[in-house]
Amino acid sequence: MAEFHLPANSIVKKGRDFPAPSTATNTRRFEIYRYDPDSGENPRIDSYELDMDSCGPMVLDAILKIKNEIDSTLTFRRSCREGVCGSCSMNINGRNTLACTREIAEYKGNIRIFPLPHMKVVKDLITDMTNFYAQYASIEPWLKSESPPPSGEHERLQSKEDRKKLDGLYECILCACCSTACPSYWWNSDRYLGPAALLQAYRWLVDSRDEALGDRLDALEDPFKLYRCHTIMNCTKTCPKGLNPAKAIAETKKLLMSRR
Repeated sequence: MAEFHLPANSIVKKGRDFPAPSTATNTRRFEIYRYDPDSGENPRIDSYELDMDSCGPMVLDAILKIKNEIDSTLTFRRSCREGVCGSCSMNINGRNTLACTREIAEYKGNIRIFPLPHMKVVKDLITDMTNFYAQYASIEPWLKSESPPPSGEHERLQSKEDRKKLDGLYECILCACCSTACPSYWWNSDRYLGPAALLQAYRWLVDSRDEALGDRLDALEDPFKLYRCHTIMNCTKTCPKGLNPAKAIAETKKLLMSRR
């Protein structure tokens, strides 16, 4: 089970129970973390029993049903419902994932839903992503090239081989599941960039159109930004897109070593 960022001296207490209708014969229980910093109260776990015969198949469907039909105060992020935007990232039964891509049938027994671990909780399942996005911005995730495009061309073209190097990198949706599963990120998130930002950094290091390789490597040559990774593979195991941030980090280290 992942650890969670809680206010100092707080105790997660048992909250309210919302039973299913008496006519329901096919039910599942969802135990959801609730916390409102403005209330001054400790976090709690509310339990919702749903009639699955009137609920969609995904965990996000259950959360939406709770929000729409049972408890309108439940707060969470969501958008595309297709595993594209990364908005509904949360911790489900101890694993960081996307609620919109996880089927309820995958889980046995009660389903426990928490916010992403070791992030400041804004409210309920919403975490503060300010630092995460600032770290992403710090790696300057855009093409840097001073050479003009080839004569007569409007685009900077790549060979199929060079384009293939970006596979497994560009698909990252910045859901933060990988970074918030990393103990090094829990302990050093003020200085360690984390798996998501480092995977994105490597995406630009291997882009044949980019001309800032040296500057990009210089920016990563730091005891904390990159080298706090200890390759425990939590990031790769939890990525809902099946990407491998640990490999990207290892390849970045190899690039740094090769130029010494």
